Amino acid sequence: MAEPLALYVHWPFCVSKCPYCDFNSHVRASVDQDVWRAALLADLRHEAMLLPGRTVSSIFFGGGTPSLMPPATVAAVIAEAAALWGLTDDCEITLEANPNSVEVAAFADLAAAGVNRVSIGVQSFDPQVLEFLGRAHSGDEARRAIAAAQTCFPRASFDLIYARPGQGLADWEKELRAALAFGTGHLSLYQLTIEPGTRFATLAAKGELVIPNGDAAADLFDATQALTRAAGLPRYEVSNHARPGEESRHNLTYWRYGDYAGVGPGAHGRRRAQATERHKKPENFIAAVERNGHGIKGECDLPAHERATEAMLMGLRLNEGIDLRRVEARSGLGREAFVDAGAVARLAHQGLMRAAGDRLAVTDAGILLLDSILSEVVKTH
Repeated sequence: MAEPLALYVHWPFCVSKCPYCDFNSHVRASVDQDVWRAALLADLRHEAMLLPGRTVSSIFFGGGTPSLMPPATVAAVIAEAAALWGLTDDCEITLEANPNSVEVAAFADLAAAGVNRVSIGVQSFDPQVLEFLGRAHSGDEARRAIAAAQTCFPRASFDLIYARPGQGLADWEKELRAALAFGTGHLSLYQLTIEPGTRFATLAAKGELVIPNGDAAADLFDATQALTRAAGLPRYEVSNHARPGEESRHNLTYWRYGDYAGVGPGAHGRRRAQATERHKKPENFIAAVERNGHGIKGECDLPAHERATEAMLMGLRLNEGIDLRRVEARSGLGREAFVDAGAVARLAHQGLMRAAGDRLAVTDAGILLLDSILSEVVKTH
């Protein structure tokens, strides 16, 4: 039996563009909903034809701002995926939402459309910080959105960004305690990073934006682990925390190197040993679907070594680590081709990694050094 599939659906539109965001998001004065629904369904049908005989264990509506999607479009995509593939009994259907009241008003309709998990882009409850991050909602709107999500959906998660300029340890601990008090089963807690090509990158280059240095960021990270563990939401991935059993099943498929179909503008997919990419710009995507019946910009076969390397880089982000037998099966290579056993032994001796049988993981002490550990352990050629 082939493993279940994850389905990613990209909705590219936003009300405005945030200064830290490097995602494929676009601001448009108007969107022809009928055209978009037809295009997404056509793209989905094409993908199902190339991945027959699978069931779908998770659907993730990402963006952009998918809470701006009409609930009828969301329902149509879910129904089409169910008709084409079939959904597992416990299929997780997540939609990303902003806390703006206009979007929160659609929560009940989105739940009725089949969404059973929502991920809210809160980022902060502090008005000055929200302004700095270019967010269009207030702290009160964020609090109301979380409460509404908990009422409408069986599962809710929200994001916060920390390690911001001038953020002290006590400030962050207070903010995180308030966040944990909502009692959601999942939290995504990201340290602010400066992504190339964003407005923040321009400000950082001028010296007008300075984020906490390595030691200060490490202290913030350690405090984050202590507080989330105490609240029963331990870290299961570098930036993601969940009550056991409430982990994002969709994202686990990515990190465990499973197959996922990606439809919609700029969506990436992994189809067995093949990577897929859709046209990014909304107008180009629509034109491609009308011309070809799908929005695919490119498909490329992934060489065995690239598959093994990517599986390692993704899997070692997880607290559970990696199953080396699975990577061998997915790549067709023996582990000696992609793991430096000497480096693993040395790092395990230093308490930075755990190695037992087929299982390899980075310890809590090692996670802040993840990038350098990966560069030592993973053989890239």
